[in-house]
Amino acid sequence: MRAVPKQRMLTAFAWAVHLYTGLGAALGLLAIYFAAESDFRASFMAMGAATFIDSSDGPLARLLNVKVRTPSFDGALLDNIVDYLTYVAAPVFLMLWAGVIPDSKLGLLLACFVMVAASYGFCQTNAKTQDHYFLGFPNYWNLIAFYLYCLDWGNIFNVAILVSFGVMVFIPIRFIYPNRTVPLRPLTLTLGVVWAAITILMLIMLPEINRILLFASLSFIVYYLLASFALHARAVRAAHL
Repeated sequence: MRAVPKQRMLTAFAWAVHLYTGLGAALGLLAIYFAAESDFRASFMAMGAATFIDSSDGPLARLLNVKVRTPSFDGALLDNIVDYLTYVAAPVFLMLWAGVIPDSKLGLLLACFVMVAASYGFCQTNAKTQDHYFLGFPNYWNLIAFYLYCLDWGNIFNVAILVSFGVMVFIPIRFIYPNRTVPLRPLTLTLGVVWAAITILMLIMLPEINRILLFASLSFIVYYLLASFALHARAVRAAHL
């Protein structure tokens, strides 16, 4: 008799995980709203909160086996919908409103290119490999928006970065899935925790930009990209042996 209430409780917890994921959609809307109000600090903080949810809902879903407990609900689809809003639509809107993307027809075209490229990335059936890598740039446009906003190095640099990463969405390079890729995982997670602490401090300090914290935060992004390229090259070599 006790097993039935326990199963019901676990099912309720599984639905709670879906609700937790869905809260990211509300945060995406808030990020757009605050950006439209030119409160970029609040907008980035909303995106940061959405990123925290996205990084923690997956382990919770696997722990509670939500696919089995809520078979009528597609949590992966919900996750993709929320991620497209918070990782793509909200940061692209902020970049347009904040002037990170040039205020011109070409700038608007660039923003549209990013949106379309990201939609392609999200809809690839092999976007995540069986050995837990992202295939193609994993649409971290919220981070790109944050760093371009903080660096403020001008339109030419911004356009070059946005075009480069937009193109990399289509190139099947393996990028580290921070909490699931096995090689270098202890190092990646340790550096990731330090990066998160620094970046949260930067968000709190906005609109003031502390250059020391900025470049300390960027150092993890450099590590992430170099480590991803190195692991991809190793996998390519191994496949040709």
